[in-house]
Amino acid sequence: MSITWEISELDSGLRVVTTPVSTAQSVSVNVFVGAGSRGEGERTKGLAHFLEHMVFKGTEKRPTAIDIAEAIEGAGGVLNAYTAKEITCYWNHVPFDRLELAMDVLADMLTHSRLDQEEIDRERSVVQQEIRRTKDHPAAWCGELLGEALFGDQPMGWSTAGTEETVEELQRQDFVSWLDTWYGLGNVVVSVAGNASPDRVTALAEKHIGDGRRPGAPAVTPVEGRIPARRAICDSREISQTNLALGMPALPRDDPDRYVLQVLNSLLGRGMSSRLFKEVRERRGLAYSVSSSVSRHKDTGAFTVTAGVSPEKLDETVTVIQEELTKLVQETVPEGEMTKARDYTVGSFRLSLETPMALAQRAGEQLITLGKIEPIETVVERIESVSADDILRVARRVLVPENAVLSVVGPELDEEVLLKLLAA
Repeated sequence: MSITWEISELDSGLRVVTTPVSTAQSVSVNVFVGAGSRGEGERTKGLAHFLEHMVFKGTEKRPTAIDIAEAIEGAGGVLNAYTAKEITCYWNHVPFDRLELAMDVLADMLTHSRLDQEEIDRERSVVQQEIRRTKDHPAAWCGELLGEALFGDQPMGWSTAGTEETVEELQRQDFVSWLDTWYGLGNVVVSVAGNASPDRVTALAEKHIGDGRRPGAPAVTPVEGRIPARRAICDSREISQTNLALGMPALPRDDPDRYVLQVLNSLLGRGMSSRLFKEVRERRGLAYSVSSSVSRHKDTGAFTVTAGVSPEKLDETVTVIQEELTKLVQETVPEGEMTKARDYTVGSFRLSLETPMALAQRAGEQLITLGKIEPIETVVERIESVSADDILRVARRVLVPENAVLSVVGPELDEEVLLKLLAA
């Protein structure tokens, strides 16, 4: 069954995309804003994420967080949100006959949030607890350190959540200014998938959201300075496992080689038949978990390998990971392995689109970041066309040893030792 969608643009500049799934018993309503932590300044680190919390805290129509939650949960639905480097998404998922309620609640949150100072002060400590929780989670904190090592002291290198200190200083006017700057309807996409028609979705978007803020958003701050900013970074703490992340700058969101990098990522570190899993875990028993991942942004990206190991196995694990990266740069991948990697990449892509929520997320994110939605079969065709020569070429483009950075959280660490590991 082919998946189709319909895009419309209202007079306000608001874009609406509907992906009908006539057999679904639900609809997923997602509002994407082209605003994330990359728009923040030194003083306002964490503002985009803090605001995401605050719009759940009450409106004129629904004065409390409980009123908002009960409106959706009382219909059997769920609601949440997330903030990333370049986008913020607010979403709910409800039975299909409660579509208008779902649209009304999200519109109310984004256009009539009270932003009460007392609620801001109360939620401030909640956000700070979230920051502390990340620091207390070694694997998550290792990821934060990797971002700092790759991009340094600029928005791409800062934590999306900000710091406890910057969150402490944010006041109501900061939130109001952020909304006025970034939440103009020309910088917003409504993406709905499930048992709903495009005409009805567009009409409801016009009714509930079509009269919001009008200004366009400013440009995202470009990545500047030396990349990577720092080759090694560590946080020594007395824990029983060492978490590591080895990464390097990669491809921006719309780079033509992105399909090749997807297949390369599957070859190297996705699933139990990937090279890293077989070599690091199965053959050598160095780690329980090891994997690779790709992230893409407007003008940059990152390719990352992560693992959790016994402290005494850190050196050997880093060496083995680097050896596997070197093989991709120096050796042509056998065709049998290429076929498995292509099939895995295509299959996991198709399986990721099984639900209305997944379809709405994909359509909305692509429309807000790329300005278009790539047909699913086009993606499949491009993945299936990736050759071993393509892998070799992109590996040499991305997996550059001089660009590798290493972040580690664990006991008895020394940054100079880590630097020597990268040079080995």
